[in-house]
Amino acid sequence: MARPSKAPERRAELIEVARRAVLDRGVLNLRLRDIAEGAGLSSGSVLYYFPTLADLLQEVQREAVARFCSARERAASAKTDPGERLLSMIRSGLPTGPGDELCVLLYELGTIARRDPVYAARHITLYEQQVRIYTGILEAGAATGEFTLTADAVSIARNLVALEDGYGLHLTQAVPTLETSTAEAMLLSYARTATSNPLEDRP
Repeated sequence: MARPSKAPERRAELIEVARRAVLDRGVLNLRLRDIAEGAGLSSGSVLYYFPTLADLLQEVQREAVARFCSARERAASAKTDPGERLLSMIRSGLPTGPGDELCVLLYELGTIARRDPVYAARHITLYEQQVRIYTGILEAGAATGEFTLTADAVSIARNLVALEDGYGLHLTQAVPTLETSTAEAMLLSYARTATSNPLEDRP
């Protein structure tokens, strides 16, 4: 009887090693030998499981995007009231600071999207999924009369995601230019104006 393949476990291990290497070294400084050394393998052995370093990093990106979007979906669905859902969504999207591993990972991998269509496609997927969640919340609030939107729901959603991305870059710098609480307050200020709702916490 043939032994079960260990390839899935080895691939998962290499993805985890690559994830840590991206966080430690950054994408632009990363080399295949860094992954190999971290996994205790030769570079040739790594290439047996992933034909190129780019292929391996695409899997790291895929996993990171899935985790981030799932977390935001859970945050939004934990509430039923549109105002509370919007508050939860806004608070789930900002990095906590330079040590926020998942957000830093996404920003690091996003640098490749400027040059590689495959990375760009997944980065677009990340953006569109977040826009979709926001749009659903905004449309639900408008339908119940809780929100009076100052523009169409998709435009507001895109602005919210773009603001998150912009503030997130500042928050994840080695020396952040603002605090998460400040970025959140500015996002909420825009959301209150865009929805004509005070978006206050409810007991």
